[in-house]
Amino acid sequence: MNRGGDRGQSTVELAIALPFVLLLIILIVQVGSVVRDHLLVVHAAREAVRSAAVATTDRHAAALFGARQSGPLDADRLQVTEEVLPGGDRIRVRLDYPSPTDLPIVGALLPDFDLSADAVMRIETTDGSVR
Repeated sequence: MNRGGDRGQSTVELAIALPFVLLLIILIVQVGSVVRDHLLVVHAAREAVRSAAVATTDRHAAALFGARQSGPLDADRLQVTEEVLPGGDRIRVRLDYPSPTDLPIVGALLPDFDLSADAVMRIETTDGSVR
């Protein structure tokens, strides 16, 4: 039995629910983007510390070069700091990267995420041995 008052009910329900479903999908994509950036920052820290550990002169420039060459992160957003640890045989590199939240709607609701990663490696000498 078809009641005349129920016509178009599913269309109205879809119109009410669709914005929430789309917002949820965009939010999931944004979270995936931030997770991807975090993995890239960790990888860049490893590459940066490797470059700094084998450098013979300017370790900061080597760490910065290694981080920038590691992947598709925005090089202008990367901040690289390095320090030789006590004992002089290991170096630590820290990368800081603000991951942008620039998707429609969600980007306006969420601030950029500040991601960081540290990596430590033994310093190698010019003959390939470690200090």
